Amino acid sequence: MNRRQFNKRLTQGLAGTALVSSVPLACAMGGDGGKKGSLGIALVGLGSYSTYQLAPALQETVNCHLAGIVTGTKEKEKIWAEKYGIPEKNIYNYDNFDTIRDNQDIDIVYVVLPNSMHAEFSIRAARAGKHVICEKPMALSVEECDAIIKACTDAGVKLAVGYRLHSEPYTQEVKRFVKEKTFGEVLYVSAEAAYRSVGNPDQWRLNRELSGGGALMNMGVYSIQSAIYSTGQNPVAVTAQEFSTRPDYFRDTDETITAQFQFPGGAVGNIFTSHNANANSLYASCTRGWFSLKPANNYGPLAGESANGILTFPHQSQQKLQMDDFASHILYRTENRAPGEMGKRDLIIVEAIYRSIAEGNKSISLDLGNMGLV
Repeated sequence: MNRRQFNKRLTQGLAGTALVSSVPLACAMGGDGGKKGSLGIALVGLGSYSTYQLAPALQETVNCHLAGIVTGTKEKEKIWAEKYGIPEKNIYNYDNFDTIRDNQDIDIVYVVLPNSMHAEFSIRAARAGKHVICEKPMALSVEECDAIIKACTDAGVKLAVGYRLHSEPYTQEVKRFVKEKTFGEVLYVSAEAAYRSVGNPDQWRLNRELSGGGALMNMGVYSIQSAIYSTGQNPVAVTAQEFSTRPDYFRDTDETITAQFQFPGGAVGNIFTSHNANANSLYASCTRGWFSLKPANNYGPLAGESANGILTFPHQSQQKLQMDDFASHILYRTENRAPGEMGKRDLIIVEAIYRSIAEGNKSISLDLGNMGLV
């Protein structure tokens, strides 16, 4: 199946989601091949992120384990079954996915598909009675975010967005600085998240139908997140600009975007995101000092400094920490570090940035209150 056929089939499948009934969740404690006392995760979509990050991380997790897979490629079924000991009954495709509701080995579904498919499979997973991790960005629109949140609420299941950095120690230290006012009030923050794309121009991230946007919907979400957790506040206004130097390559999506935030406490911020430059940093200037991370948002190890000296934390897989934290939230009612409301908030900001650009770099007011702050 090529990408176009794959996308068409999945889109057609959305029409049937209303027929999937909600069933009570039965947590499988150490199912086939699992770990005693842990929750089973099924990965939906076996692309590079699942292959090289999530699946290896699930070999190290304590509160959860790899229990199943969902793929449209027969060859991958065999490879993954042999590599990870996944039983045939825990292997699904996109047509029979809804029958996952009958599988008590699987407690959590992690949606790792192109952005255009996040809403469909998150909703179907919730209606199947499974807890949901939806990879970032949460959806293509705020409306889709609302639909995912409602489906999870109606089904009585937990929802998280795949924001791995909230479980990572350098990021947690930044949040501690802000909460405890270690360096006083934050006055200015700069957050950059970008990489240079030189690969296949037909990749799904450069297809607006599949991605919903370009650099902003991909790396830009990290810049937005960094600016927010390094001030501890949501912005009240945003002004944005877009630049393109390779229009033949970035035919359908944004290449480079900058945006300026105003925060309610008087702080200002600048974000930069691009698919045509390498940038990976966070810097905050405060009334009694400063702090920074560089790199700030890759898979690690990260590095940091502050007015008090070097920050040093042992490196662990961010994906391991993220998935263990969500499983702990389900099992032990610990904090949900990246709830669905956070994903929705970020899409509100993304939409405001695109609106600012479309309206000639106009300042767009935001009324977010404490939405999504954890």
